[in-house]
Amino acid sequence: MLFDWLGRQALFAFDPETAHGLSIAALKTGIPLCPAPAANPRLRTRLRGLDFPNPLGMAAGFDKNAEVPDALLRLGFGFAEVGTVTPRPQPGNPRPRIFRLTSDRAVINRLGFNNEGHDAAAGRLRSRTAAGGIVGVNIGANKDSPDRVADYEDGVRRFAPLASYLTVNVSSPNTPGLRALQGREQLAELLTRVVATRAGLDGSARTTPIFLKIAPDLAQPELVDIAAEVDAKDIDGVIVSNTTLSRDGLKSLAHAAEQGGLSGVPLFQRSTAVLARLRLLVGPDRVLVGAGGVATTQDAIEKIRAGADLVQLYTGMIYEGPALPGRIVRGLAKFAEAEGVQSLRDIRDSGSARWAALAAS
Repeated sequence: MLFDWLGRQALFAFDPETAHGLSIAALKTGIPLCPAPAANPRLRTRLRGLDFPNPLGMAAGFDKNAEVPDALLRLGFGFAEVGTVTPRPQPGNPRPRIFRLTSDRAVINRLGFNNEGHDAAAGRLRSRTAAGGIVGVNIGANKDSPDRVADYEDGVRRFAPLASYLTVNVSSPNTPGLRALQGREQLAELLTRVVATRAGLDGSARTTPIFLKIAPDLAQPELVDIAAEVDAKDIDGVIVSNTTLSRDGLKSLAHAAEQGGLSGVPLFQRSTAVLARLRLLVGPDRVLVGAGGVATTQDAIEKIRAGADLVQLYTGMIYEGPALPGRIVRGLAKFAEAEGVQSLRDIRDSGSARWAALAAS
């Protein structure tokens, strides 16, 4: 805890984007930042042909360019998701574009898919193919693309042979018009073309799981449409959720008016309620990943109770430090042992109805 506090104090002396770069640099050194948790069979789960050692993952956005996925796994994560990666490199939106809302333990970002492009990420992933571990790739579209769906097709072709799974990100609020791809007609076309592209690949790439990442700001009729398209196109899973445009209940007034997506603790209830509603729509067999506001073991447990098979975090680590994933994984193991459950799947959906009934704010 002292190490995390000191590390946070040091990083918070810098602006958020510089601090993020320093975090990546520290992980690239390979120096162990904290001890990884011991493996526990109660936390293992097999989903879509992938064996997850535990259900906690690093969400996309931290390692945009696939620089440190193995270092993240060594922190205790059961899986890591890199990206969002676009076909061509792009600088993203002008700085400043990340804002800490410390009183709320939250962040607003309007990065805009800043990344080094497919070539750079693919080269790094190709060099680690023998390293093992579950590493997903989050794919997106260039801001100025004349055919954004074609960009996702390019992402499937490029990364299906290299990734444990792919995430189709249509829910970032920071690329104008991108969230329109969540509308039923556009989503149907996108998923049809993405699945067809995967089917045309060779070998094991033909079966690389595809997840869809959605926003937490969707109304129930929109969730119904998404669930229907996910079922019709047999998409492997859905990640719920990306950042929110809502600013309800914030204490940190200094940056609350900044444009961009809000992540962190204030997102927890909204994202978890949407997760539960989607679970009730898609049924028990579709993989759901709960993301948004996770900062404690109890948060992770509630995501699972609401319907998540897997859980992701990112902003929580900004405030809690690199030991957070290890603490949560150890906490999940203690919880499973105390409750006498052989698998966390045993508690999944136990709170779906309760969470689905809550207001998403």
